[in-house]
Amino acid sequence: MAPADSPTVIPRRSALSKMVRALTSPYYRYRHAKVLHSLRVGLALLTSIVATTCIDIPHGIWSSVTLLVVIGGLQHHGNIRKKAVERAAGTLLGASIGLLLIVQQNLIGSLPLTYLLMAIVASICAWFAIGSNGYVGLLTAITMCIVAGNGDNLIAVGLWRTLNVLIGIVIALAFSFAFPLHATYSWRYGLAANLREYARIYARLLEGETIVEEEQVKRFLQINKRLVQLRSLIPSVAREIDVPQTKLEEIQRLHRSVLSALELLATGPLMNADAAARTAYAAQCGGEVRAVRAILLSTARGLRFGRPTRLGIPAAAPLAKRHADAASALPPDWQGPYWLGQRLAEQVDRLRALLLETEPNWNIERHGRSLGKA
Repeated sequence: MAPADSPTVIPRRSALSKMVRALTSPYYRYRHAKVLHSLRVGLALLTSIVATTCIDIPHGIWSSVTLLVVIGGLQHHGNIRKKAVERAAGTLLGASIGLLLIVQQNLIGSLPLTYLLMAIVASICAWFAIGSNGYVGLLTAITMCIVAGNGDNLIAVGLWRTLNVLIGIVIALAFSFAFPLHATYSWRYGLAANLREYARIYARLLEGETIVEEEQVKRFLQINKRLVQLRSLIPSVAREIDVPQTKLEEIQRLHRSVLSALELLATGPLMNADAAARTAYAAQCGGEVRAVRAILLSTARGLRFGRPTRLGIPAAAPLAKRHADAASALPPDWQGPYWLGQRLAEQVDRLRALLLETEPNWNIERHGRSLGKA
């Protein structure tokens, strides 16, 4: 039996367990998304080369080309699935057209006619390539050329190339399920990071800590850059969690509105006020500023950890709603910041409510939702 005063020995995790824990952590995959995506594409390409070489499939390079088209520039699971579906549709349509062109070339034997037909098909595909399903139209024309060549390919060559393209799609989808990089997590963590920054900036209104203009511009540019990145994720997030894109757009609009209000407050008279004036403002509005800050931080925790009720988003926001007579007690210079703060509180409250409403969809951990089925 160990002596009573002996230190408690805490077992250390092995390197393998640490690696497994890191790779299964959504936040780790979010922080190292580029590295994981690069490794995934490299392994997928190696698998494609080995598979087509070992089975000795003719024209196996087209499997690798297809894989890179589908997964190379897309790291999020929702985008890869969508691109694979479009790729499959365009491939099947283009391969069918290419095979028909080879058949008619063998029957009629007129290369000028084949070239004319290919040009007509390319023109039709170009018409559809400018639109919502543009990728399907573009890939139809590309696959037609891959399968038919200049119209003088053999049917066997066209069939093998069609098979290779489909193999590339299957491998790309298989690797998209290996350590998937879901857009939903990137959206949640990015939004949480911005909300925490909002809370820090808003707290400075009462603390009196000044920020040099260069640092302030740098901070807002970083927040705005993250906001733009989140906007690009919305289509993928909507597909992954089955939330209407319009609702995610509303969250994005409120997110942007809070940023605009903070930018106005940060460049207004309140940030340049002396200690006495700031103290007077805090006496009137400090409770509401602290309440808004608490809501921003709790909402950020809910998005980050997926616990909206325990450590995260409260069901009701305890924001202090004041009347017009409260504003009349403030000096004229503080009227603008006061009413802007009221609008900011309203926007934060609406953002909180909308996130809580959609929580059963984006809170994957708590509800055990499988994004692979989305």
